[in-house]
Amino acid sequence: MLVLLPPSEGKAASGRGAPLKLEGLSLPGLAEARAAVLDELVELCGADEEKAREVLGLSEGLRGEIAKNTELRTAGARPAGEIYTGVLYDALDLASLDGAAKKRAAKSLLVFSGLWGAVGVTDRIPSYRCSMGVKLPGLGALGAYWRGPMAEVMPEAAGDGLVLDLRSSAYASAWKPKGEVAERTATVRVLHAPTRKVVSHFNKATKGRIVRSLLMAGSAPAGPAELVDVLRDLGYVVEVEEPAKAGRPWNLDVLVDEVH
Repeated sequence: MLVLLPPSEGKAASGRGAPLKLEGLSLPGLAEARAAVLDELVELCGADEEKAREVLGLSEGLRGEIAKNTELRTAGARPAGEIYTGVLYDALDLASLDGAAKKRAAKSLLVFSGLWGAVGVTDRIPSYRCSMGVKLPGLGALGAYWRGPMAEVMPEAAGDGLVLDLRSSAYASAWKPKGEVAERTATVRVLHAPTRKVVSHFNKATKGRIVRSLLMAGSAPAGPAELVDVLRDLGYVVEVEEPAKAGRPWNLDVLVDEVH
């Protein structure tokens, strides 16, 4: 099972250990593309703070993020699972998983990123600011930029098992499963049951809880249909939209009344 996650806008501070080693990140086929984004981001933030703030879409109060980006090659790095914070990652709470569940997380979780393309939760990265919606002056819109490199590496990363896609639309634009990979992909929406609407807090927290539940249970559903059964056994209310055509993913709606 491969689980695709969005990152978080907010991030923990960089560590005090060794700095980033691009060659040590998961999906080594992305190394050249990562280096290009990293080089342009560092140069942009070091050359013109006001332009960088505009390109990155930062408010005046987040101006400090620009200085942080200038130090990406020298700042201490931490596991990505510690860098990413926010509602989804609070609910997932990787640090409190038992040893077996942590090993499963290391093997199965990929976090998509405007800067890195995608990283594993044990990959060591510095804190940064660069969303997938950014359009860098030299490389262009990052969602489009990453499509080529991701198309090269993701089919192999997906293997022959279930792909559970929990990404937001901006990050989903960087790679869309095709063909037989799409047929074993399940995308998940979380709906507030009384209103049948997506509510950000319910959506993010419940996705984190779903991943945690699967990791703790040791569940490795082979495909979307089996995933539905596993989620229902774990107590989730799931509605299913099976693909109308071959080569399309399954769409699952998880209904929640409240988030604990």
